[in-house]
Amino acid sequence: MTDLVVRRLLVDMEAPIARHWCGGDAFRTALFNALSMSFPVGEQFFIDSVRNGHKQLPADKQAQYKDEVQGFIGQEATHRRLHSLYNAHLEKLGLVNDWAPRAQERMKLLDGIDPRHALAITAANEHFTAILADWMLRNPDRVASDDERLTTMWLWHSSEESEHKTTAFDLYKALGGNEAWRITWFRRVTIIFLGDTLRQTVNNLQHDGTLWKWSTWKSAASFLFGERGLIRQTYKPWREYLRADFHPDQQDSTLSQKWLVDNRDRYTPVGAAA
Repeated sequence: MTDLVVRRLLVDMEAPIARHWCGGDAFRTALFNALSMSFPVGEQFFIDSVRNGHKQLPADKQAQYKDEVQGFIGQEATHRRLHSLYNAHLEKLGLVNDWAPRAQERMKLLDGIDPRHALAITAANEHFTAILADWMLRNPDRVASDDERLTTMWLWHSSEESEHKTTAFDLYKALGGNEAWRITWFRRVTIIFLGDTLRQTVNNLQHDGTLWKWSTWKSAASFLFGERGLIRQTYKPWREYLRADFHPDQQDSTLSQKWLVDNRDRYTPVGAAA
């Protein structure tokens, strides 16, 4: 069980953001923008999946998970709100979010089926966000910006993703979810998530006019496959999800806990959501 605190981030997301806010780098900016474009829709799906899964538990189990589920919902709802504000700025910059409507169409395929499927999908996505979060916290310079609001938002989001990475997984197990579904959905989510990330990043670069610049491709190669590359450093923790004895708690959350302690002046705890 995890004690999840809902935090109000003390940043003003009303002010505009720069076109290449991430260190002036077009590729890194486009990639992080792509991820943000998926969050409002994705996090609503996670909220609904966890809420619906919790309702399927027997009364004693519902009581056991009640506080954690409320904390999870509160954290994800806060992420959804801030990234919606962030995404509104991206729209003003001329970027087009194709990821969100595509994801919404896919979600319709889950209507009326066993809620454990949605939980398995959520657990798989939460693993992706957790390992991405850990990578960001280990390499904070990769998301550094002259606009401190954005660096703070990404590292705060990362810390909370690491903090609540067990919730959907534990609910799935509590509902008797089997290993076959868990692994099958993880493989499917991997293909879908990576494909959507690539498509939206390319879309962003096209609208930005920087897709075919040499500097863009050079940055992409270094960012993804360099010594501290995203894919290079997250492949091993990605693969661990495939183990039969895997549990999200096996992955270190020290950096998440440290960031939340060291940056208490950047947020206000507001308790769990109703």
